[in-house]
Amino acid sequence: MKKLLIFAGTTEGRLLAQAMAEKGFLVTASVATDYGREVLPQGENLTVLTGRLDEGAMEGLLEKEGFCQVVDATHPYAQDVTRNIRQACEKMGTTYLRLLRSGSLLPSDAMQANDTKEAARLLENMPGNVLLTTGSKELGVFASVTGFDSRFFARMLPMGTAVEEAAALGLPRGHIIAMQGPFTKELNVALIHQYHIDILVTKDGGTPGGFAEKCQAAQEGGARLLLIGRPPEEAGSMSYEQVVKRLEQLGEEEKR
Repeated sequence: MKKLLIFAGTTEGRLLAQAMAEKGFLVTASVATDYGREVLPQGENLTVLTGRLDEGAMEGLLEKEGFCQVVDATHPYAQDVTRNIRQACEKMGTTYLRLLRSGSLLPSDAMQANDTKEAARLLENMPGNVLLTTGSKELGVFASVTGFDSRFFARMLPMGTAVEEAAALGLPRGHIIAMQGPFTKELNVALIHQYHIDILVTKDGGTPGGFAEKCQAAQEGGARLLLIGRPPEEAGSMSYEQVVKRLEQLGEEEKR
């Protein structure tokens, strides 16, 4: 049986891990956190590896397990992780596939920042309450913005470590919204009204990330939208359907 390693930090990664295990691949799904492990489907032929891996650890894993393919299904904004996976595969001679969700059609009235640091600089000069829907990992970048402890609200996954780290940065617990998506437009609008939000900060997470629902909610709720732009798309990246087709072909070749 073919051994497959999937870095499964996204909805597509979880779906791919389940689908390939059901098709007879021996799948190892790598996730960064216990929460990532909890939301992965359980099943035969599927092993879950929990914990963040640096490039050296990835190389050791590839050497030990002898995977036939590695699929990088991490988030479009996870540049450092993607670079480490790609370099580890190149060094170990393992075939690398990049599964990358499509970008979205951006609203014409959205303000844009090239990265999180630029978004923080823009917010320094923008009055009003801010709803961060960009997760907890880069929350510290916003902590230096004037009024962080009074006018910022952050939505993040309901992980104890994330909540504690946010509180340690000075964000009041009443400003921490620990919830698991997907979020409807209606729920986003309700949050905008509940916390009197003037600016909604987001990334282009595509359909799985509820990007359209955030845009619609900002418009309906009267909040300005500040979008942190996606990194440049990597050459050779593939859609979910393309990756499935490629792996199915690999499975058929083994049967011949």
